[in-house]
Amino acid sequence: MRTILVTGGAGFIGCNFIRYLLREHPDYSVCNLDKLTYAGNLENLRDLSGHPRYTFVQGDICDAELANRLVKTADAVVNFAAETHVDRSLLDASPFITANVLGTFVLLRAASESRVKVFLHISTDEVYGEMPPGTSATETSPLKPRSPYAASKAGADLQCLACFETYNLPVVIARPTNNVGPFQHPEKAVPLFTTNSLEDKPLPIYGDGRQRRDWLYVEDHCQALDVLLHRGQPGNIYNIGAGNERENIEVAQTILRLLGKPQSLIKHVEDRKGHDRRYSLDFTKIQALGWRPRHDFESALASTVKWYQENSDWWHKAKSGQFARYYEQQYGRRLAGGNPGQGGKVS
Repeated sequence: MRTILVTGGAGFIGCNFIRYLLREHPDYSVCNLDKLTYAGNLENLRDLSGHPRYTFVQGDICDAELANRLVKTADAVVNFAAETHVDRSLLDASPFITANVLGTFVLLRAASESRVKVFLHISTDEVYGEMPPGTSATETSPLKPRSPYAASKAGADLQCLACFETYNLPVVIARPTNNVGPFQHPEKAVPLFTTNSLEDKPLPIYGDGRQRRDWLYVEDHCQALDVLLHRGQPGNIYNIGAGNERENIEVAQTILRLLGKPQSLIKHVEDRKGHDRRYSLDFTKIQALGWRPRHDFESALASTVKWYQENSDWWHKAKSGQFARYYEQQYGRRLAGGNPGQGGKVS
């Protein structure tokens, strides 16, 4: 039996990946290390309570003693643990530097002194920065992060590559596009638009809403990570995309149509600083390993929206307390001064 240490496994992608691993690999055991910040939620894995091949440890990846102890027992490490929300990084970048840069360093140092066969690090397409129309980033494209979040992830990636070169640590880096699916925290665009629609609240759209993203269903992402865990080449980076590029305004409009809500709920608000207009990945490299995304944009979004419709207790809890204060800080002034409807860019 192989033991997989998953960090950040109580978060959105991490919890889906743990469930995927246990389902697809009956001879694997999983240890989930999670700090349980606001984005980490044990409710995401409630169905695994008592599972004989699953254990949970609450702790911080920056805790070197804990990291060393857990990494020594693992055959592989899959590192999801990170601060991930761009908007929050603009309000205060310090937690992002701590978790994403220092935390990754602590894990890498522990792995360098252990027997791990793979250190799979989950990065983001945002490290490449804004991509002009008609272009897509390859794994060798320069890093041009434009937010504190993206910069912290780029720093983590470079540490991973340095550990491969210096210590021959079998590091593999995954750089996925925007994910959608169940258990995503409502601070992110799709769950925010969906839950606000269900509550008949405005959908805050930054600027003109013409920013373009490629939308990857989380189950497809988990399958890609499984491929990289077993067939990724150490020292290599793999882009993970879906070919589902859509504008943010189109995503919001589609959610409203799926829920039978009026388009008038859309409200254009002041854009955020340094907002990248477009991300796009060339993901032919991972396709050469036999992986293909299975979900198109429409089916991925419909499945996601349906999950939030059916799990209102989950997201009502997630949107209370700390999140309510954050939402007011981030959107209160913007919504008070925004423009309703589908119209043009906020001046």
